[in-house]
Amino acid sequence: MPQHTPTPAQWAALEQAARDAARRAYVPYSRFAVGAAILDAQGQIHPGCNVENASYGLANCAERTAIYSARVLHDLQEIVAVCVYTPTATPTSPCGACRQVLNEFGPGMLVRCICDGSERIDTTLDVLLPHAFGPKNLSDAVSPT
Repeated sequence: MPQHTPTPAQWAALEQAARDAARRAYVPYSRFAVGAAILDAQGQIHPGCNVENASYGLANCAERTAIYSARVLHDLQEIVAVCVYTPTATPTSPCGACRQVLNEFGPGMLVRCICDGSERIDTTLDVLLPHAFGPKNLSDAVSPT
């Protein structure tokens, strides 16, 4: 579990930031606009949206956009929570690549997935990505002699 639990007001702000970010998504191919917002350990919210590319494999998901921009612009160190919004009737959880990148900055972070319907997913990253590979695996590695 993260050391900081978002307040109801922070969750509301995260949800709004994720919805707002989805409006800025660049999705000419899939038309599947995703917004994400991460809450860092200092209480700051960082939004992101998905950005597609004609070379489909070069697209970037909303969660990773939020993380990469927060790292560059605000020296992101730790994520406490993430909220992912999809324009669907039921919530959609982060893809595997995003789960791995999220793990780098908060293996036990809280995850909330929201949609246009009333359902939501509230979980933690370690539940979504059990037995994850991360920085600890590298630091625990024994160097060859």
